[in-house]
Amino acid sequence: MRQPFVAGNIKMNLNRAETTALLSAVAGSLRQSASSVEVAYCPPAAHLDVARAALAGSAVRLGAQNAHWESKGAFTGEVSPAMLREAGCGLVILGHSERRTLFGETDADVLRKTRAVLEAGLDAVVCVGETEAERAAGATEVVLARQVVGSLGGLDIQDPRRLTVAYEPVWAIGTGNTATPEMAQAAHRVLRGELAKALGAHTAEGIRIQYGGSVKPDNAEALLAQPDIDGALVGGACLEASSFLAIIRAGEATARR
Repeated sequence: MRQPFVAGNIKMNLNRAETTALLSAVAGSLRQSASSVEVAYCPPAAHLDVARAALAGSAVRLGAQNAHWESKGAFTGEVSPAMLREAGCGLVILGHSERRTLFGETDADVLRKTRAVLEAGLDAVVCVGETEAERAAGATEVVLARQVVGSLGGLDIQDPRRLTVAYEPVWAIGTGNTATPEMAQAAHRVLRGELAKALGAHTAEGIRIQYGGSVKPDNAEALLAQPDIDGALVGGACLEASSFLAIIRAGEATARR
């Protein structure tokens, strides 16, 4: 049984005081009632220190939004996995569509980063997903297969719980458009099959696949009830404690079934 995993990606939002208030509210609520859902927050790198303080003593994990593949060197503006671990992070989001489309990251880049993050003792949340044009062309399965092989192929995954794959249809991120539960499940089923080919069936069964793409309290439970959807990578809805907590509660409700 895969434990549901809900992670908040703050992206380049909130100031330090707002980050502290948000994370303190979520952590405080979860302290009052133990959750069956694994929870994480990924703030901007500049706010990792205040986020760490706000989450101290709670079960909410601290994550980063990106990492470089080298441990040190002349890479101005980059942050190494070792630095993130020292800052208190336990996981890193890699290959987000915004990193791929806005900053030109390739599958090969994501693979190098994922390997470096895992070797540094951090967990990885690796994002994949098709664009609107690719979906319209009927290429969703081809794109997902290519991204799984290119971003994860050849990795030695001893513990599948340390790798999460986030399916983020690019056409649904930040647009208000959401894949129907059936559409999302179909893509997740494809991903599970491609993971089995790339990493082995046993490993693939243990890897959690999150859905990310305008997840909100009013659609979370229907999405998380699908058999191959193991959680959510939440963008805009994670910026308010009440909406993020509602998504966590939706994960708890589906986990009890």
